[in-house]
Amino acid sequence: IRRMFIPAEGCVLVDADYSQIELRLLAHISGDEAMRAAFTTGADIHTATAAQVFHVAPGDVTHEMRRRAKAVNFGIVYGISAFSLSQDIGVTVAEAKAYMEAYFATFPGVRKYMDDVVAKAKEQGYVETLFHRRRELPEIRSSNFNMRSFGERVALNMPIQGTAADIMKLAMVAVEKRLKKELPEAKLVLQVHDELIVECPEPQAAAAATLLEEEMEQVAHLSVPLTAEAHWGRNWLEAKG
Repeated sequence: IRRMFIPAEGCVLVDADYSQIELRLLAHISGDEAMRAAFTTGADIHTATAAQVFHVAPGDVTHEMRRRAKAVNFGIVYGISAFSLSQDIGVTVAEAKAYMEAYFATFPGVRKYMDDVVAKAKEQGYVETLFHRRRELPEIRSSNFNMRSFGERVALNMPIQGTAADIMKLAMVAVEKRLKKELPEAKLVLQVHDELIVECPEPQAAAAATLLEEEMEQVAHLSVPLTAEAHWGRNWLEAKG
């Protein structure tokens, strides 16, 4: 599908995406020291998680271990249950529960954040992003178990995913302003999840890539590095690097 997206004649698409922005925001918002340290030192967060969960050295982490740790890392952000995790990675519910317990033992600050944000949401009836965009949560006070569980999952996820969305919108504004000033022939054409895509004349590709990385990384200041990486190509697939 990506190969079908092509730029104008003589142009390329420059694609820049954030690296694990939601997990970096989880590290920042939760304040978990182990998770912050992994990002600050440049360690691969999924490998670091796998090493802790499976009690092996980082160099001994297998592809399958990393895959399961990645599922746990991202599942936690969405308030995943042990049952859902077991379905995602093909293990028993008991194994999935053990992985999650090992995860919380490794990153105790994340568990505290999850408990605190749900309790606060029940008390005040809403959650908000780091930029104070609010999501009202009447569901979290519902007498219906399923509705209340939905509200709790939203309470866990919205501050993280919502802040990521806020950062992306701010990045779009910053990139657009700078493109008009420095590369007027280039234009921001698409935003998909955690990536921005610019169309520009091919000789300007490197400059556009640098501009994208700089603006995306500087738009918010967190306790862990906010990193972006850009590539370019003659279609969207090539531009994904």
